[in-house]
Amino acid sequence: MAIITISRQIASYGDETAAELAKLLGYEFVDRKSLEADLIKLGVPESSLQKYDEKKPTFWASLLRDRDEYFDYLREAVYEHAQKGNTIFIGRGGFALLRGIPGCYSVRLVASEHTRVERLMNEFNWPEKKAKELMIESDTNREGFHKCFFNVVHDDPAVHHIVINTDFVDHKTAANIIKYACSQTVSAKEEEKGGEHIADLLHGQKIINHIAFDLKLPIYFLDAEVSETEIVLHGVADSASLIEQALVVANDMAKGKPVRSSISMVNEYKPYP
Repeated sequence: MAIITISRQIASYGDETAAELAKLLGYEFVDRKSLEADLIKLGVPESSLQKYDEKKPTFWASLLRDRDEYFDYLREAVYEHAQKGNTIFIGRGGFALLRGIPGCYSVRLVASEHTRVERLMNEFNWPEKKAKELMIESDTNREGFHKCFFNVVHDDPAVHHIVINTDFVDHKTAANIIKYACSQTVSAKEEEKGGEHIADLLHGQKIINHIAFDLKLPIYFLDAEVSETEIVLHGVADSASLIEQALVVANDMAKGKPVRSSISMVNEYKPYP
């Protein structure tokens, strides 16, 4: 039930490696189209996907309520797939969402600028200048996306289990390297423990999304911390009645666990423009 996340630079054989790895392992490959379809089904408008999906949001866009909607539903979609196990994610901050969870293995694929520009020129039959512009735009957007949503430097090798330079290996070799490295790193016990953790994360996220987006209760920075013994709600609200409503909803979705509130009450709190 291992989970593999692949973070990649443009033109570093990301999709090719992920698809080959899924074939080798018999895993589900959750690509961009899969997650986009999930998000739209959950209620995220296509305009939000165009604004936020692996993009660097503008300053004002980063403050809007639909940013939270995109991010919270992205988490639900990722956790929904991850709880099934035997899954490969590419991009969309998958490594950051699942970081620290036992049984999750993070891969980073890179290549030199020269190699990436050359690959883009060949793929699109473009001149060097246009290929380089696309590479720079992609790098800037992905850096901004990870900084805005996860406050993480995705290019930092220390946040991944393994980094592979595809200047020197093709996608099939990269997939075989990942297959072997993951098998030597992730134990069955870790996979089981990770599955339980992901189930708790998904449970909490469904509570958050129902309160925030289905019922539209204005509780800001809402979070639901699910443990073996209880569910704790966190966030900021401007009235006791809102907190009470959230507790009632959470109790209905708690699956028998007790629910308590750590939501702070701040009168007339309005963080969004």
